[in-house]
Amino acid sequence: MKKWKKVATAALAAMVFASVLSGCGGDKKKAADAGDTIKVGASFELTGNVANYGKSILSGFKMAADEANQKGGVLGKKIAVVESDNKSEPSESGNSITKLVTQDKVVAVVGPATSGCVAAGAPITAANKIPHIAPSATAPGVTMDGGKVREFMFRACFIDPFQGQVMATFASNSLKVKNVAVLFDSSSDYSKGLAQVFQETLEGKGGKVVIKEAFLSKDMDFKSALTKIKATNPEAIYVPGYYEEVSKIIKQAREIGITCPLLGSDGWESPKLAEIAGKDALKDCYYVSAFSAQDKDPSVQKFIADYKAKYQKDPDIFALQGYNAGLVLFDAMKRANSTDGTKVAKAIAETKDLPIASGKMTFDANHNPIMPACIISLEGGVANLKEKISL
Repeated sequence: MKKWKKVATAALAAMVFASVLSGCGGDKKKAADAGDTIKVGASFELTGNVANYGKSILSGFKMAADEANQKGGVLGKKIAVVESDNKSEPSESGNSITKLVTQDKVVAVVGPATSGCVAAGAPITAANKIPHIAPSATAPGVTMDGGKVREFMFRACFIDPFQGQVMATFASNSLKVKNVAVLFDSSSDYSKGLAQVFQETLEGKGGKVVIKEAFLSKDMDFKSALTKIKATNPEAIYVPGYYEEVSKIIKQAREIGITCPLLGSDGWESPKLAEIAGKDALKDCYYVSAFSAQDKDPSVQKFIADYKAKYQKDPDIFALQGYNAGLVLFDAMKRANSTDGTKVAKAIAETKDLPIASGKMTFDANHNPIMPACIISLEGGVANLKEKISL
């Protein structure tokens, strides 16, 4: 998840600073795994507008670290998680990851949650040859630089084009709708990209996008755009975005009499959605996720039980992704028999059929994991598994 447009300045500054840092990291590795600990960085949105994501991912990642330590650690040493708050801002993300690299001297970085924040910190980790795993950043460019794979960057979630295709497939094959409206965030590359892929996939299946309307991040009033959409009488509305705006869109759509299904992306994932939109408004609302507590896969159910025992609450998709990211990193260190960044990155890229909380994970040539997606329904404000889709 996933905002790229706002990070150009921050990413450029990070690249310039990274070029300076890369020449002065001689003692970094020695300090990072000195003594009986191995330092790993956790840069997350612990405050700010998507703090729900960051806090949840961090809880899952720390759970994976605690479990590794309970089993004797990694390479005979304990994992020490070093936390840093990026405040849900790309510019702060660059600062956060710079601190982890230059001051805390970590051997790897996990996080941030959103693609924009990942982009701002990626030049720092790349310049210093530090493995960097993005647990929930779905923008394709996270692991790719033009047509070239970023050697040290990986993700633990499916990419945006995949989930856009999944929702269009669900709309066409399961809901049997053809005329669909799209309401997207024009300030977010995440939202714009999803809208484009959804439209292309839907139209490839014989459907049609009857109207496209835009909003901006942090908007509060969406009734003008929704009124225009209502006039086209769509069979469904696709709203790729984040829960803060989406919850208000759903609420206001129902208030003006829109009753058709509302379809969304993984950015909808949050308890806040039902709190703000209202449970009654969520009838016929669906979004894409990589996790459902109703999934009967034994690995999913074990993760849920262990997480509840540790934190006394149910996990969400972000907790699962943070946990999976930890499993990937620690497994790679063991197989590499080293904390050297180049060796660990190579081991991550070679990950195949690794048991994780959602089944097994294998990385493709572009450092993306191969996995199915869940369609989640929100009837009555309760997240239910509607179906699982593999493309």
